[in-house]
Amino acid sequence: MRENPAGEGKKTGLKLLFDRHLMLEFRGAKITTGAGLLAVRELDEMMGLTEMAADLIVERRTGKNVQHQIPGLLRQSVYARLAGYEDVNDHEGLSRDPAMRAVIGKRALERTAASSGTVSRFETDILTQEQNIDALASLNSAWVEKAVSRSFAKKVILDIDSSESPVHGNQKGSAYNGFFESTCYHPLFCFNNYGDCEGAVLRPGNVHSADGWKEFLEPIVDRYREMDKKLYLRGDAAFASPDIYEYLEGKGILYAIRLKANNNLYREIDHLMTRPVGRPSRKPKVFFHAFSYRAASWKKSRRVIAKVEWHEGELLPRIGFIVTNMTSSPEAVVHFYNHRSTC
Repeated sequence: MRENPAGEGKKTGLKLLFDRHLMLEFRGAKITTGAGLLAVRELDEMMGLTEMAADLIVERRTGKNVQHQIPGLLRQSVYARLAGYEDVNDHEGLSRDPAMRAVIGKRALERTAASSGTVSRFETDILTQEQNIDALASLNSAWVEKAVSRSFAKKVILDIDSSESPVHGNQKGSAYNGFFESTCYHPLFCFNNYGDCEGAVLRPGNVHSADGWKEFLEPIVDRYREMDKKLYLRGDAAFASPDIYEYLEGKGILYAIRLKANNNLYREIDHLMTRPVGRPSRKPKVFFHAFSYRAASWKKSRRVIAKVEWHEGELLPRIGFIVTNMTSSPEAVVHFYNHRSTC
């Protein structure tokens, strides 16, 4: 490391030759790896996200010894995870980190952020109170609504899906799931095309993927109907149910949901089941076919899109079926569905 050039005081930083506006300062006590949180904090401030917590999360602490307020504790809890620190013990070091202290608030910047014990009590005592669990659920909805309301886009795409949350031990509600071949919970999620989590619900490990779909989805749909947004929904074959179709159609929601194959569906694409003549190309040969179909459990016929792919070196084609109320071309519907789970 070279010495400071002449004319630069001992307390000034080192200016870089390629850009004289940049300056390096060597202060070991103020080194941080969390500078990216400053951008997150700026967005938080602009939209007032964590400040909403003060109105929703119930504070039961009393006395004059309360040093860290609810918004600051929530910021520290959330920002630490955004920075990759999931263990509460990490807060012992984070409480002195200059970037973390800066994004939490004035009190933390002047002194220190909350200790591991304080954050632990916040997460396991305050947030676990029944009314605060409900508050967190409504807080998530409020955040998403605030973010989407700032967008000029007229449509919102919802992806609904279940997932596996493995457990180790005898946690209440966990159960063996044959599909995942593990003891787990089976949560239900919904994301929008902006990447926001619209909602999540923890369920026992042995329930069906679509179990409780209406109670879960209805508040999300109602919120967007008030915002006058055009809604689209994508789901896998677990959500291929006439009750779901009828609900979405009644709400004016366009959907693309995968269908499980059966002999009746195969008969509709019999003309595509003959291997194309000639030497197989390296690029798959893809064919689409749209037709009207009515399953025995359906009250009416619906549009189904079939996609048939012939691949080099494979004896049989790859086949997929999608039920939809969209009027776009078959290729467009399949393209739309294939972006499922990318939200």
